[in-house]
Amino acid sequence: MNTPPADPATDTFVAHRNLLFTVAYEMLGSAADAEDVLQETWLRWVKVDLARVNDQRAYLVRITTRQALNRLRTMQRRKEAYVGSWLPEPLLTAPDVADDVELAENMSMALMLVLETLAPTERAVFVLREVFDVSYDEIAAALDKSPSAVRQIAYRARQHVDARRPRQVVPASLTRAALDSLRHAIETGDLRGLLDVLAPDVVLVADGGGIKQAALRPVIGADKVARMFVTGIAKVDSILTAEPTVVNGNPSLVLRLDGQLDGVLAVRVEDGGITGLYYVRNPEKLTRVESATPLTLR
Repeated sequence: MNTPPADPATDTFVAHRNLLFTVAYEMLGSAADAEDVLQETWLRWVKVDLARVNDQRAYLVRITTRQALNRLRTMQRRKEAYVGSWLPEPLLTAPDVADDVELAENMSMALMLVLETLAPTERAVFVLREVFDVSYDEIAAALDKSPSAVRQIAYRARQHVDARRPRQVVPASLTRAALDSLRHAIETGDLRGLLDVLAPDVVLVADGGGIKQAALRPVIGADKVARMFVTGIAKVDSILTAEPTVVNGNPSLVLRLDGQLDGVLAVRVEDGGITGLYYVRNPEKLTRVESATPLTLR
């Protein structure tokens, strides 16, 4: 039986696919849109004369960046019409992602929510430079800008993100401990237990997308957040369970009602307390929490 000849374009694309998906997802916060970007990247890649490409990985990242930036601008209009708060699409990730501190920090729901506050070009520059360590010259080529302009954009974006990102990198063990306490409080409806694990200025952001009931605006303050959880649990005529999992490289909880997936709860932990709760209930964003999605920064 004859072996079909190797296709260099396909082999290269497949070799870097996980990286390209990670770049697109980090820019967009949506796995579905990231997959569309990869399809668009592939259609352009197969038309490239590989003999003229010195660095195929860099060239693929450049195509992906341009397509993701186009998609990001389109998504801005979708988000303006979105019902309630918009959260990134959570991804179930393999244990090795959680072991990679750099990757876990950059893919966390907390940081990705901060990236949502950047303008599209600022987000592209920040992601490429700060997350994937792409050179200023290569970013300039991808965005059709001068290296000096890219440096200025990177500086502004870095200042913006640093002012809003978590102040410290918290070990996964501390996040798991906080989640264990939160899990027990949720499953038992223990108001005191919730108040003990929540920071006084905790913020709850819930995303139902107009499909599932969720707070339309962020809820701020431990007392309000705790009472909202306890009241909501009391109204549910089902068995609520909270299962530990790893989402976007960070410890999280999968909530189920009578065994049926209800949502994913990610947290931001600082100084031993939970300062951010991110609850995704929109079923259209829960398609990637049953099987792991491979992510990589290299």
